[in-house]
Amino acid sequence: MYIPFSDIDFQSRVWVYQANRELTSEETGIITETLKASLDTWEAHGKPLTASGKIFEHRFIVIAVDERDELPSGCSIDKSVHWLQEIGQRMNIDFFDRSLAYVDENGHVKTIPVPKIKQAVINETILPTTTIFDNQVATKAQWMSRWRIPASNSWLSRYFTEQTSL
Repeated sequence: MYIPFSDIDFQSRVWVYQANRELTSEETGIITETLKASLDTWEAHGKPLTASGKIFEHRFIVIAVDERDELPSGCSIDKSVHWLQEIGQRMNIDFFDRSLAYVDENGHVKTIPVPKIKQAVINETILPTTTIFDNQVATKAQWMSRWRIPASNSWLSRYFTEQTSL
C-alpha cells in the first residue's frame, strides 16, 4: 500500500538509489507515477507492504517500507530492484553505479568517480565542509539526519586525515 513519503514512519527501512545523471522533470514525473503504482501493490508473501517512494534532487530515488506492519522479504526487495532496473533500461539511466560519489556543489548534485576522490581532496575540489550524500542510510530517520553530511563526517574523512599528514 503506497502512502506519501511524509507520512511513512521514521523507523521505516529505506533504500537510496542514485541516478548516474540528472533526471528531467518529465522523467521525474514518469518515475514517480511508476513507483506509486508499483508500491501500491507491493507485497511480501501475499501480504501488502506499507511503502513509499520519492525522488529527491532530480537524482535520488528513496524507497521506504514500514516494517512494523509487514517485513519485506528477499523476493519483495528483489522485485523493487527489478522495477528500477526496468525503468533504467527504458530511460537509459543507471541507478546501480556505485563507482560514483555524489556531492552538493552550490545546490547542484555533482558526481565524482570514486577513484578520483583522493585527487579531488588534494585539489580542494572536495573540502571537509563539502556536503556529500550518504546513500548507505538504513532508516527514514537516518536519511533525515545524515543523508546530507559534511565530507569530513563521512567515509571520505580518511582522505582529509591523509591530507593533514602529508
